[in-house]
Amino acid sequence: MKTIGLVVNLGKQRVAPLVEQIVDWLTARGCRVVMTGDAATALGRPELGIPREQLVEETEILLVLGGDGTLLRCARESAPRGIPLLGINLGHLGFLTEIDVPELLPGLEKLLAGRYTIEERMMLEARVIREGLTVERVIGLNDAVITKGAFARLIFLETYVNDDFVSTYPADGLIVATPTGSTAYSLSAGGPLVTPELDLMVVTPICPHSLWARPLVINAASRVRVIVRSKQGEVMLTVDGQQGCKLKFNDTVLVQQSAHRARLIRLKNRSFFYLLRQKLSEGERLNGC
Repeated sequence: MKTIGLVVNLGKQRVAPLVEQIVDWLTARGCRVVMTGDAATALGRPELGIPREQLVEETEILLVLGGDGTLLRCARESAPRGIPLLGINLGHLGFLTEIDVPELLPGLEKLLAGRYTIEERMMLEARVIREGLTVERVIGLNDAVITKGAFARLIFLETYVNDDFVSTYPADGLIVATPTGSTAYSLSAGGPLVTPELDLMVVTPICPHSLWARPLVINAASRVRVIVRSKQGEVMLTVDGQQGCKLKFNDTVLVQQSAHRARLIRLKNRSFFYLLRQKLSEGERLNGC
């Protein structure tokens, strides 16, 4: 019997009947379906609930119902256990998700029949070192971003690749992105698009006050070291736009390739460039362009 976990964004509209449909369809085919206790209670199926920490321990596959944000969060939690994820798009762009709601049942048929591939994506790890001690450690699929706070004041970020000095950027911030993250914040800041099968990192300054500062593409085996040289104003580290912490003067942020990899289930034979055309054009339509 396959054990399939559901990760559900409860804030999405009409998610309850969709979950009911998935649960009924899978259990009718001999699968065990589980989800976190809070989600199970909220959706009226408390008998399916298990503790959150058990979800990635007991499941063979996770179905992620939401948008890219839900999938990013799930990737961080599931990557250490190597659990593959199937993203079902309930959001807008759905760059990382695999199927939309109208494709749900045919997609599940393919899943149970084993007609899918698993695409592995590089992840990164960000550590904050303060006075010689690691005070924060986070993994992410998209990016690690160091940014200024609310006031319109530049911050100064002394940046090294391995032990080679690159620059002290006077900027609004700095992005270190994976190939997956190259289509996110880094793209908006002028970074290059990178095909997702590559293992590398993109270092993109945000609004640098410099004539020569440009995005860098570096080997995945490299380590990016950033020292905060701003005494005034708030400076933040965020990973995947979801987790993070405040930084202090002289804090060091180390970003490197994670030992873990996200595993995304693919049911369709779509190229990266096809997705770019579809999703970025869709984003322009949603924004009224």
